[in-house]
Amino acid sequence: MAEQGARLLIADDNKVNRLLMGRSVELLGYRASVAENGRVALAKLREESFDLLLLDIEMPEMDGFGVLEALKQEPALRDLPVIVTSSVEGVENIVRCIELGAEDYLAKPVNQVLLKARLASSLEKKRLRDEQKILLKRFAASEVAQDLQDSGFALGGRRVEASVLFCDIRGFTALSEKQPPEETIELLNIYYTLMFEAIESNGGIVTLMIGDGLMVVFGAPQPLANPALNAVQAAQDMLAIMDQFNLEREAAGKPGIRIGIGIATGEIIAGYAGTQQRATYTCIGDKVNLAARLEAHTKAASCDVLIDADTHHALAGSVPANPLGPVQFKGFSQTMEIYAIAPQG
Repeated sequence: MAEQGARLLIADDNKVNRLLMGRSVELLGYRASVAENGRVALAKLREESFDLLLLDIEMPEMDGFGVLEALKQEPALRDLPVIVTSSVEGVENIVRCIELGAEDYLAKPVNQVLLKARLASSLEKKRLRDEQKILLKRFAASEVAQDLQDSGFALGGRRVEASVLFCDIRGFTALSEKQPPEETIELLNIYYTLMFEAIESNGGIVTLMIGDGLMVVFGAPQPLANPALNAVQAAQDMLAIMDQFNLEREAAGKPGIRIGIGIATGEIIAGYAGTQQRATYTCIGDKVNLAARLEAHTKAASCDVLIDADTHHALAGSVPANPLGPVQFKGFSQTMEIYAIAPQG
C-alpha cells in the first residue's frame, strides 16, 4: 500500500468505537491517534501533523459538522482529507458533510473492505496534492504560493502600493561570449542564488527572470509597511553580496561582476496574467516601466542604484541618497527627478 505509515486521527465520542477503529487502521499499516470529541480533535490537528481525519458526526461539545466548518476556515487544515464515519441517517446529512469538505462518508458499522479502499484513495489524493504544493513552492515565490492557497487562482489584477526593482548584470552579453555556455549557466545559477537570498530576506518576490535580468516587487501579493525601504535594503544587500562574490572571482583570476539596480515606488496593478492553462504572477504600470528605465540609466549615471522621487520620499532620510536632477526617460512625457543611493560604508 502506497501510503502505509500515514498518521490518522480518529474522532469519536464512543470509546469502543475508537478502540475498534484504531485497531482496524493499524492492521492496515497506519498509525492511529484518537480524540473523544470535536473540540479535542481540532486541538490535536492544530498541534500535531496528521494525514487524514476519521470523523464521527454526533459528539458532545463540538459535533462533526462543527469540525468540518472549522477546518474550512483554517488554511493550514482545509486540505486535510476527512472521512466521515457515522450512524446518522439521511441523504441530507451526507450531502451536508460533502458540501463542508468531507472527502467521503462511511455508514456505521463500517465495512472493513470499503474502509481499506477509501483510506487508500483519500491518502493517494493527499499525496498528489502535497506534491503539487511542493512543485508550486519550487516554481513560485512563497508569497505567491500562500496567496494562491488563501485566495485561489483567478486571472486579473488589483491596484496596490508597491515598489518595483529591476536588476541586471552589466556587460553580460560580452562576458557570455568569452566563456563556454556551461560556465555562463553556472554563473547565472550562482547569481540567482545570491540575488534571491537578498531579495527574499527583505520581503521581495521575483516576478520575472530573463537571462541576467530580474524584476522584483515589494508589497504584493502580501503588503509591506514600507516597500520602498525594503526594496532599497534589498538593493544594498545585493551589492554587498556581489562584492563578496567578486573577491572569490578575482582570486580565481576571473573578472568581477557589476550589477545595476533601478527602483520605483507607487501604484501598480499586480495579479495573475496569462491563460487558465499557464499563468504567472506579475505587475504592470508606469512605475514598472520607470524602474526598468532607472536600471538602464545606471550605466549612463555611473551609479549602482537609482531610485525615483516617490521612493526617495518614502525613505524619509533613512537611507542616504544623492539627487541627480531631472531626467527625460523614453516613454514618459515629463522629466523625472532621480536619486542615487549612496554606497554603504
